[in-house]
Parts: sequence; C-alpha cells; structure tokens
Amino acid sequence: MSESGIDGKVVAITGASSGIGEATALLLAGRGARLVLGARRTGRLAELTARIEEAGGAAVFLRTDVTRAEDLRALVALAVERFGRLDVLVSNAGVGTVSPLDDLRVEEWDRMVDVNVKGLLHGIGAALPVFRAQGAGHFVTTASTAAYTVVPAMAVYAGTKYAVRAICEGLRKEADGSLRVTTVSPGVTDTDFAEASTNPEVRARITEMRDRVAIAPEAIARAIAFAVEQPADVDVNEIVVRPTAQH
Repeated sequence: MSESGIDGKVVAITGASSGIGEATALLLAGRGARLVLGARRTGRLAELTARIEEAGGAAVFLRTDVTRAEDLRALVALAVERFGRLDVLVSNAGVGTVSPLDDLRVEEWDRMVDVNVKGLLHGIGAALPVFRAQGAGHFVTTASTAAYTVVPAMAVYAGTKYAVRAICEGLRKEADGSLRVTTVSPGVTDTDFAEASTNPEVRARITEMRDRVAIAPEAIARAIAFAVEQPADVDVNEIVVRPTAQH
C-alpha cells in the first residue's frame, strides 16, 4: 500500500450510481483504490466506471439490489474474482421515503427497513466470511444524523438509522481486533434524498433545507477516505459530518 493507505485497496460500494456513493468512488479511485461498484441503475454505473478507467483507475460494476442477499454475495464474489480480495465494503445504499406516521405509508416503511437495515445485513453476511478468511477487512456504513436525533416525519427513517448504528457497534465488538468498522453519518447533503418522499409538504421542506444549507457529497466522501486510509491498527468508529448551519 502507499502512504495514503488507500492505493491498491479493493473497495466495493453499494448505492454507487449517484450522490455520496459516486463521490466516494471517484475520490477513492483517484487515490489508487480498485473499485467494485454496485447499484440498480446500471447505465449510471457504466458511465462512472468509464470515467474512472479514463482517468487511469480500475473499476468493475454489477447491478446490485441490496434487498436481495444474493446480489450482495455476487458483488463480493466479483471483487474476489477480479482483484483477488476485498478490503473495504462501503454500505451506502439507502432510501428515505419520509412522511408523518399519520400518512400510514406502510409499504414505504417496509421499503426503508428492507433497504436500510436488511440491505446492511446482507452486505455483512456477504463480506464477513471473506474478511474472516483474509484476516482483515473494513466495513464502512453510511448512516445519517437521523441516527442521533428524531424529527417529525422521520420516525421510521430514524429508526432504521438507529438500527444501523446498533448493528455496526455490535459488529465492531464482535470483530476480535481483526476487522475495522466505521459508521459515517451525513447531515443535510446535496443529493436527491428529498425526491424520495411522496408527501408534498415534507418533500418541499426537505428541498428548501437542502438548497439553503446542504454540503456537497464530496464532504462525506472525504470522511470515508479518512477512515479507510488509517493504519490497520486504527479503527475510526463513528464520524458525523453536517453543514455548519445545521442544528
């Protein structure tokens, strides 16, 4: 590895087709990581892979729906097949179909649990055996500042993100010193998060806040890179990155 601690590492990223995932892929590729990109939008993945390769980097991609455990197993298998190992799994895929509980959007609640919680577990289930066999590996998970505070309309979303923190903390305590576990919690970030809400008032409120205070996805990518580049005996467990103007 280079002094950066990133050069040569094999990094798989879910939710890699846009936003934080895309920014992280570009930043890590620029520092010499070899990328394995997963998302549902294969057209966007193909474009991102081409950008990385044109800049001299190495990347492959696979359509990945994190609600399907077999998709995560295939993504991890692709990393091992193409690059011989997997050093880092960035579980970034998430959904925020936020709305007041009174809206009774039960299918959207289910979707958030399936993507945000089960998707994380599917990634752990796929990568953990590989990391154990290697004797090393790094789980990096995108949570949210909603994992620390609950606001109206975000009860279920926050519940999934609290669960993410709990699962990752349990994973860290079971890691036996050979694995690293990092949770990165973004605040308001300039992504398409707001568009997921089907409640017009909530969507307008989130969009207004985003347009007023949001930070760029690259800010979160730099936090992820900071955790990844540390020496093997240094585990950065939790990073919270929010706009200065966000309460």
